[in-house]
Amino acid sequence: MKIAIGMHLQTGSFGGGNQFATLLTDHLRKLGHEVYFDLTPSDLDLILMTDPRTTLKSVAFGPVEIMRYIRDVHPSTLLVHRINECDERKGTRALNRILAVSNEIMDHTVFISSWLEKLHCQQHPFTTSRSVIYNGADPSVFTYQKKELPTTRKIKLVTHHWSANWNKGWDVYMHLDHLLSETSLGDQIEFTYIGNAPKLPFKKIRVVPPRAGKELAQALQEHDLYITASLNEPAGMHHIEAASCGLPLLYRTSGALPEYGASFGVAFHGPDDVEARLHELLHTYDRFTHALESYPYTSELMCRSYTELFHSLISRKESILAERKTNHFSLARQIKKHLHLIWLSLLNR
Repeated sequence: MKIAIGMHLQTGSFGGGNQFATLLTDHLRKLGHEVYFDLTPSDLDLILMTDPRTTLKSVAFGPVEIMRYIRDVHPSTLLVHRINECDERKGTRALNRILAVSNEIMDHTVFISSWLEKLHCQQHPFTTSRSVIYNGADPSVFTYQKKELPTTRKIKLVTHHWSANWNKGWDVYMHLDHLLSETSLGDQIEFTYIGNAPKLPFKKIRVVPPRAGKELAQALQEHDLYITASLNEPAGMHHIEAASCGLPLLYRTSGALPEYGASFGVAFHGPDDVEARLHELLHTYDRFTHALESYPYTSELMCRSYTELFHSLISRKESILAERKTNHFSLARQIKKHLHLIWLSLLNR
């Protein structure tokens, strides 16, 4: 297969989308497939659009460039759209519309969680041909270690995020900071945040710079349990990486976190019940450390699922192309106009 992935791969810590593209690229190339990050080959079998927002540093091409390629270069190339974002995640106002308009030229859509699929499809029309493929961490980097609660030191709680956005869980993290500084919880627990953090008056939270790869895995493995308080998380990688290292999860009942965390930790709703659920997790700790030995969300499964999807689509190419409406690609001018208007609304919000 010849496949173009619409990303500029970044080195170091750069969020879950970049990790996905890196892992998938390595997997496909090991199988002998050709992977590109532009639209220069004249005979691509498949294009994977990972984000339509071409002003972002990591985005190599968007729907307009794809449209031109299909119209002028290779009309039979199949088009897949991977969706891993939403407005609800960071409080933006036009991203969902951008994704929906861009999706009009696609043959298949992949969502990274069932929660995200339901959210988008309730708001806008998307391709009827769609699937859910879950994110996964590289088990050769984020390796399972059997954990036991310490008896001679404080219990080490950790989280990590690339983004410093408030919705990453700072209502909960600041509440924990208060509990650790003002109550007896501070005698039992210490809390580390790895990543970019907003400028807030921390008292007890230890903040360290972002880390990636084996350095991040080592940092996670030095801790005992993991918390994610992210709001409306489409899927995320942070909690997957932690669970892959063997850390029981304390996860918020928001977004796709319950899909990835169920059976591997304890759920909480927000600041009001996080302390109680933390104590519950400590009392059931051993059960989850055993369960995490078979944590299923691996990069191997993720990449294999994408590869199988690509093969399946290509095997059905003739019927897929026949289903494309005769005016399918006459939408290019309309898409470009819509995207321009949406970008203006984003810039002026």
